[in-house]
Amino acid sequence: QVQLVEAGGGVVQAGDSLRLSCAASQLTLNNRAMGWFRQAPGKEREVVASIGANGFLANYADSVKGRFTISRDNAKATIWLQMNHLQPDDTAVYYCASTALNRGPSNYPQNYEYWGQGTRVTVSS
Repeated sequence: QVQLVEAGGGVVQAGDSLRLSCAASQLTLNNRAMGWFRQAPGKEREVVASIGANGFLANYADSVKGRFTISRDNAKATIWLQMNHLQPDDTAVYYCASTALNRGPSNYPQNYEYWGQGTRVTVSS
């Protein structure tokens, strides 16, 4: 059974950093784009960052550019999201997702076929 398992969420203060991880099982990531999405209470799910299958290309939401970095290691079947200078507006449940429809980064959640269960990030002011 394919699984994506996120970890690394928590409660931090504004300005702190967190590193989220997403480990895939029963899934080879070599030909898959991966993405991080988030959903805050009362809001729609939105893309945070996405990365192409070979790791060379990445897209970021304007709100996180310069603060967040997405990376991947296909041999470890794992992706990460390094989040620096966290702000209260970053509070959300963060999900990783995987798609075989794109080799390049994709910002569209409807393109992703596998999703993790999410990890909660809370940033206090």
